[in-house]
Amino acid sequence: MPGSTVRDYSVLAKLVRETGLQRRRYRYYWTRLILTVGAFGAVWAAIVLVGDTWWQLLLAVALAVVLAQLAFLGHDSSHRQIFRSRAWNDWTGRILANAFVGVSQTWWTAKHDAHHTAPNQEGHDPDISPGVVAFTPAVMRSRHGWRRRLARRQGWYFFPLLTLEGLYLHVASVRKVLGRGTVVHRAVEAPVLLVRLVVYVAALALLLPPAIAGTFLAVQLGLFGVLLGGAFAPNHKGMPIVPADADVDFLRRQVLMSRNIRGNAVVDFFMGGLNRQIEHHLFPSMPRPNLRHVQPLVREFCARRGVSYTEVGFFRSYRIVIGYLNDVEHRARDPFACPLAAQLGR
Repeated sequence: MPGSTVRDYSVLAKLVRETGLQRRRYRYYWTRLILTVGAFGAVWAAIVLVGDTWWQLLLAVALAVVLAQLAFLGHDSSHRQIFRSRAWNDWTGRILANAFVGVSQTWWTAKHDAHHTAPNQEGHDPDISPGVVAFTPAVMRSRHGWRRRLARRQGWYFFPLLTLEGLYLHVASVRKVLGRGTVVHRAVEAPVLLVRLVVYVAALALLLPPAIAGTFLAVQLGLFGVLLGGAFAPNHKGMPIVPADADVDFLRRQVLMSRNIRGNAVVDFFMGGLNRQIEHHLFPSMPRPNLRHVQPLVREFCARRGVSYTEVGFFRSYRIVIGYLNDVEHRARDPFACPLAAQLGR
């Protein structure tokens, strides 16, 4: 059983290679890059033209959406989805993240790569590490008194907390580029990131009255955080938690801990293609538009191997997340209970 499970991914990868779906989609990405950067410029031109009016808040919403789309493109570039050249991917991601979005590419890539290596594994996946929200029973057990009582209702305030995610990304990025840890191309990242953040705030202060500028910034940061957090949260939250010492083969590690979100072109747009999370985790360098084409093959392969393939509707995914977070200590108490244990050969 263990040997056959290890070979499963190799078999699937060979099938996928033969489809040609790993080939780069240059026209798709160049079109998306040009249009999204153009939209970024158009929003700023509109900010200048609209002037002193509360209608600026609609542009704050538009800017949040555009920045989220640029972040998704940075995500794709960091996964080597856009170009064959590693350098082209890295520098595209670095420019998009630092100069446009205001997030350190080095900090985000390190965090995200750790998540891909061990999704939902305690002590390895930073996305479930201890923090304001308790994602695992171990963290729940460490909380007492009012903090424990609050954590038992954390599902209800998880999404409101996402309004602070945008601010957190900026703060964590600044701490990273100014800290003592290793930062690839720090001489580029640090000045570009800091200038971007300072110029953004200064531009709002110069172009808009204080009240409108402050509200604009709050709306943009809040919605930006919700858009990014809302795209990542339903893909793994509520799926099995893997013990720190568990040894799981690559196919099952990625499939059993991930959840796909059904939807249409609107869902694809606002989730940046991450609604096909299973396929993305199995083939992280596959171009985003090809994930929907490989999905039937992956689903059928998992069915033949008896590997649970989870896919739910858009709104149901958020209900699952809220329900899980409100009952972490029971929902995730025994992550390898049957029938999951049978699928892992334990």
